[in-house]
Formats: sequence, C-alpha cells, structure tokens
Amino acid sequence: MTEPVLSIRNLTVEIPTRHGLFKPVKNVSYDIHPGEIRGVVGESGAGKSMTGNAVIGLLDDPARVASGEIWLKGRRIDNLSPEEQRAIRGREISMIFQDPLTSLNPLFTIGEQLVETIQLHLKVSATEARERALALLDRVSIPDPKTRFDQYPHQFSGGMRQRVVIALALCSEPSVIVADEPTTALDVSIQAQVLDLIKELASETQVGVILVTHDMGVIADTTEQVTVMYSGEVVENGPTDKVLSAPEHEYTKSLISAVPRPQVKLHRFPQVSYGGRETTFKIEDLARNWHKPELSKSGKLVEVKGITKKFLEKSAILPSRRTYFTAVDDVSFDIKDGEVFGLVGESGSGKSTVARMIGTLLPVDGGQIHFDGEDVTAMSAEDMANYRKQIQMIFQDPFSSLNPRMKVESIVAEPLIHHKLLPPDQISGRVHELLDRVGLTRAAANKYPHEFSGGQRQRISIARALATQPRFLICDEPTSALDVSIQAQILNILKDLQEHLGLTMLFISHDLPVVRQMCDRVGVMKQGQLIEVQDTETLFANPKQDYTAQLLDLMPRLAQLSS
Repeated sequence: MTEPVLSIRNLTVEIPTRHGLFKPVKNVSYDIHPGEIRGVVGESGAGKSMTGNAVIGLLDDPARVASGEIWLKGRRIDNLSPEEQRAIRGREISMIFQDPLTSLNPLFTIGEQLVETIQLHLKVSATEARERALALLDRVSIPDPKTRFDQYPHQFSGGMRQRVVIALALCSEPSVIVADEPTTALDVSIQAQVLDLIKELASETQVGVILVTHDMGVIADTTEQVTVMYSGEVVENGPTDKVLSAPEHEYTKSLISAVPRPQVKLHRFPQVSYGGRETTFKIEDLARNWHKPELSKSGKLVEVKGITKKFLEKSAILPSRRTYFTAVDDVSFDIKDGEVFGLVGESGSGKSTVARMIGTLLPVDGGQIHFDGEDVTAMSAEDMANYRKQIQMIFQDPFSSLNPRMKVESIVAEPLIHHKLLPPDQISGRVHELLDRVGLTRAAANKYPHEFSGGQRQRISIARALATQPRFLICDEPTSALDVSIQAQILNILKDLQEHLGLTMLFISHDLPVVRQMCDRVGVMKQGQLIEVQDTETLFANPKQDYTAQLLDLMPRLAQLSS
C-alpha cells in the first residue's frame, strides 16, 4: 500500500478558558492516502472541523495543538513557524469551508478572487490565470462562466457560492483538500455533480480528501474510509461499507438510525440516544404561553398568484438597453391552514426568491400574494407591521442572519421587544425557554454567534423565529447546517408545532428524504417556474414530470440504512 499523503497521530487540541483547559479534540489519529476520500462524521461539536482546522493551521487563538503530530508527505507540519505554514496552506493543503458567504470577499468579483488565488500559488500570467478560472467554473457546473466571472458573490445562490468555493480550493492543484461540509448548501443534482467531481479529482490527480459531513448519504456514496467522532474522540474507524452496514460502536448505530428514510414516511424522526443525549420534546413546554393561531377565512392561509421577479443583469442609461434575469416566472400555489408545503428544485431555480417575496424581503414585480385573504402587495404600513408579526423566517445561512455584535439573548429577544409582545421582566425567561426547546443550554444566552458551530447557530435562528408565536413559518433550508441528531430534534419540534398548534409552513429544502417526512404537499421548481404540485406521497411514488423523477433518482439511497 502507498505511503499516506497525510498522517494525523494522537492529535489533541486544547483551548484555555476561565474554567481550565477545554479539549475539543482528544487523541485523534487517521491517515489519508493519495487518491483516497476519508469521511469524518459526527454531531456538531464532535471535533470534526476543529481537526481539519488543525491540519491546515487555521486554529483560532487561543486554541492550540497540545500534543500529537501531523505529517504531510513525510514532513512534520504541526510544529512549523507561521511563515512556513502559510507556504503550505492553500498550496499543498486547501480547504472548502462550510459557510460559502464568509469564504468569499463581497467587494471583489468571483473572477478576481479566482485569478488572484491562481496567480498566488501557480505563478502564471493573468491571461492564463483567467483561462484556468473559467475552466474551473465550468468544471464545478457554474452556468455561463464568462458572464458569472464578472459577477459578485451576492449575485449567486447559496449552492452556486459553494461551487465557487470548491473552484477556489482547486486553484492551487493541492495534495490534500479538507472539505468541511462541501455539499451543505447544494441540491441533490448539484450535490451529485460536485461529489462526482471530487471523486474524479481524487482518482485523476491522486489528491487526498478529508470529507467532513453530517450527511450519511454523502458518506456512503463518496468515501472509502470513514472516521466517526463523538465528543472530540474517534469512536470508530474503518472501511465505509463495513462501518455503515455493521457498525460496532453504539454511538455509530444510534447515529445511523437517525438518518431520514427516503422510502417510507415516519411520524417522528428517530433521535441519537447514545450517552443520554436524546432530547424528549414536550409540546406543552413550548405551548404554555402559545396562542393557537386563528383559521383563515377561506381555509387557505397563503395564496400566491402569478408572482414574477426579475433582477437587473446589465445596467444602462437607456432602459431599452438594460437586461434582466427572470428568477421567478408566473408562479402560483396556495398553502392551506396547518399545512406544510414543500418547495424543491435545483440551486437557482427560484425557491428562496419565492420565500423572500412572501416574507416581503424582496418586492414583487408582478402578481399578488394574499395572506388570509389580504393582498400583501397592497398593504398599508400598519397592516404590514401586523403581517410581519404573524410570519417569521428561518434562513439558509445562519451566520449571515445573526448579528455578530449581539449576544444570543438579545438576538432572540429582539422580535419580542420590537413587536411589544411581553413585559420587559418576562422577556429573559421566554428567551431561556426557547433556547432550552431547541437544544441549547441557558448559558448560550450570554455568548456571541461566533462562539457556536454552524448547527448551533441555526438553532439560535429557529429560536428567534419562534419567539413571536407566528401563524406562518418560512423555513428556507432550516436543517442544511445541522447534523442528523440535531436535525431530528429540530424537525420533531416543527412537526409538533404544526400538528398540535396548527402552525402553517413553507418548507424549502434540497434534502428530499426530509421533505418526504415533513411535507403534506410539494411543489417542484425548475428555472424559475413551478412545474409540478402534488401531495407528498403521490409525488414520491409517481412523479408527473421527468425532471421530478430525475431529482428523486439522484436522492442518496442507503440500502443498509433503509431496511
């Protein structure tokens, strides 16, 4: 067998705190061989990303490698000087980060960032760097690379931004890629393309890949070896097929059992029970002060009638010379009282744009949106304030939707204060209750967003969304950043709210097994148009459109997990 390109030996990372040393990574060991893809899986806070950060030398102060060794192609790198580590970082080891928005500079075009990275590491001319950048954009399935080359990150969907980040990681032709949740923001079709690309690159260039993910389907379809981590330690190591089909450790068995089943609809999501960490959610805990929402006059709480949204693509002084991109094209559907209506489709299909128009975060260019019979597009300022109190939104990207300068208690309390829903002396108690219900301790209230993992930040966003006791909840990829155990907790909470309190939801997701479990009806979007609407079971069993069938065929299928 070939020598490993990367070896991690008994790695321990420690962080000094007021209460002593905290060790988020303890005695972790595994190897990466040339051309091998090793999956690293576990819950949020298990130490997966921290291990990857230690490998690439990106531990935030005061975190440090306390013991152990990291070897790259026969050279020890954990004890190098900062200057020597910078020479390796990006060139020999590159990283695909979990959050694409914070990985890209909003002040520079995508092309400028790619060209800069290529020229920094490969020492080529600007012309050759541009050609390489365009080829990389095409390789990661960015449509119309020449046009997209001159656009800025905010002009891309979440999934498209993630593909740009993957292109950036490939710029230097590295020996090792640390991929930290590289498919978190991607729909099933683009996820399949990206994972196929990673497998192709590993095979052709013999680059070693550490694939950090909470998606067991990705682990099964992509990796050859898998490392399971729990509370900073490795609890199981081995070939992927063996670990998934015949896990030895109780935690691995519990983790696999929590994966949503694509073949059958369950009433509740199984939860990870290892270590006494299973959360039993009692609806009465959250419902103590929750007023059951009124039924709409027509039985349809939300009615979307022919809405259209266009974005300016090319500006010009003369209106006739301006060009526009139609993101949403004449879309119509309704959402009944107490229903969970799902929207699925590829990145850039217009799902999130529809959600933002319903949430009044984007103006409607054509058509109407009715809420309980009232035209939202024609509301007065007073009616609009009341409407916004009745709807809340959980965004796809938890980091950019939380104010980094506010503590969690202030973030969750903000809608309560803004809408004057509780006396000041009751707000803190309500915030603590909400944090408890989404699986965070009350100590989280005094921390800032950057002190939490991606999954924990999403739970903060969900607590904030529930604070106003909304009638209608817009969930835009609410579990994309969550591991399967926390996903199960959050989705069970949403199920309870929908079933017992009559909460109505628009649920947008690229995770089709989750959509099957959560939604009563599903709409399928393609290139800005709604091409199919059916009840969930009918859609999954007998889709009308070929495009829908293709999406379902791309859904990761874990035969060993679905029995």
